[in-house]
Amino acid sequence: MATQGSDSSKPSASNGEVSSNGSAATAEGQTVQTAENAQDPQQQQQAPNAWQVIKGVLFRIFIIWAISSWFRRGPSTPDPNTPAGAPRVPSRNLFPKDTLMDLYVYVSQEEVFTDFNNTDALFWFNRDLVYGDWTTGESGDGCYHHNKELEISEKVQQNGSLYIHVFFTKSGFHPDPKRKGQYRRLATVHSSRMLNKFKRRKFLKTKNLLTGETEADPEMIKRAESHGPVEIISHWHPNLTINMVDDHTAWVKGSVPPPLDQYVKFDAVSGDYYPIVYFNDYWNLQKDYYPINESLTKLPLRLTYCPLSLWRWQLYAAQNARSPWNFLPEDTYEQSDEDQDSVKLDRENKIAGILPRLIFKDKSTYVESSTKIYDDMAFRYLSWLLYPLFGCYAVYSLLYVEHKGWYSWVLSMLYGFLLTFGFITMTPQLFINYKMKSVAHLPWRMLTYKALNTFIDDLFAFVIKMPMMYRIGCLRDDVVFFIYLYQRWIYRVDPNRVNEFGTSGLDHTQNNTAETPAVTDKPEGEKKND
Repeated sequence: MATQGSDSSKPSASNGEVSSNGSAATAEGQTVQTAENAQDPQQQQQAPNAWQVIKGVLFRIFIIWAISSWFRRGPSTPDPNTPAGAPRVPSRNLFPKDTLMDLYVYVSQEEVFTDFNNTDALFWFNRDLVYGDWTTGESGDGCYHHNKELEISEKVQQNGSLYIHVFFTKSGFHPDPKRKGQYRRLATVHSSRMLNKFKRRKFLKTKNLLTGETEADPEMIKRAESHGPVEIISHWHPNLTINMVDDHTAWVKGSVPPPLDQYVKFDAVSGDYYPIVYFNDYWNLQKDYYPINESLTKLPLRLTYCPLSLWRWQLYAAQNARSPWNFLPEDTYEQSDEDQDSVKLDRENKIAGILPRLIFKDKSTYVESSTKIYDDMAFRYLSWLLYPLFGCYAVYSLLYVEHKGWYSWVLSMLYGFLLTFGFITMTPQLFINYKMKSVAHLPWRMLTYKALNTFIDDLFAFVIKMPMMYRIGCLRDDVVFFIYLYQRWIYRVDPNRVNEFGTSGLDHTQNNTAETPAVTDKPEGEKKND
């Protein structure tokens, strides 16, 4: 903005257009603007500062949060003084603490069980269990176990379903609604689920590419020819835990947070909720499932009853929850213009005059630094070592490992090359740190973020069945990161080191030396770019 002591006009390349305050441009492309017009509030507004932008963003976030909270909240509690109705009071557990219970477990092929008079269907009956008792049982932890073999029918052998029906009743009552005087709806808790699990089994036509032989079972080959390469087969696991959640929270119907709302069942008449019965198969490993076929006439089943705390049940429920929405985090990293230009389509020197040429260019600061020398040196030495090893692995895989075809072998070799090349491109940083005796140039926030992702990958790589090459890649990342941490410890940060902004870790209140203006004396454009 102009002042009284400044010039009354400033040149502006308007090319004869009319300015925003109504004054015409001169023939030379300049606009005359007086001090009074410069102070006119109707002139062009200034660009908002950083605080105005932050306030605008925070205001929009608040509006979005308020709207989403209004849609997510449960129904409001009505006023008891209004004629609309009584207020919604919190519910209670229909089974108070230390309630004596009887456990009935039935196994049947029917999804809805009604054959209570069939004694063969009764798998387990346990009398006088104490709700919320953690001291009784065989091991003094409130748990009870029951083992028995189930005789299965031909229908179950041929991919039929088998269900378990669990009933908890207060002592003295029976779960059969047809028994008058012995059945009570509010004294009976029922839950059921399928015992067997349907899984897809794929037959991979692998063979040795040189000899053409395979170690696959001939029966499996015949079955694949008749049923196809993918077959859905019923599988069985012999262990299952029945948990009864020891919880007396005053839940309000319609306000139970997900995914807990899928398990809390309210009575339609009384408004109270039933105790939560949870079938816990969290620790049943997939490798322990085996297929059910015609050769099996009996199936072993080991049931365990245990109380479960609310906190642990929330963990299990959250892990097993299957949400219909899938929110994937988007990539929030931003690249500078220079980073984007380093991988751009050269449109002046096109291939055959048609296709743009792809070129890769390093930053000018990287080309002129000693870091590139150390980087190239480490890359060259690692290439001499790892590429021959990779070639030996390719020959070994061809001779001793079965593959579906040459295409499969080529894909596995490309994956191995990707892991090898990734190790070669990541490890030279260790050599650079060693030569420079410093780690101050490393972005430690980014490294910490990637380290957390690496440790999460390790957890899943060694818990879930994955290819050995992927596990080796995860172990490689861990080794490199721990070496980074060791270098961070031995190479202390030098507070006297001056960064690209001309500042250091020293006290700035001291007298500046003569070299400081030489470092910080940069044009405004370069400072903004820095």
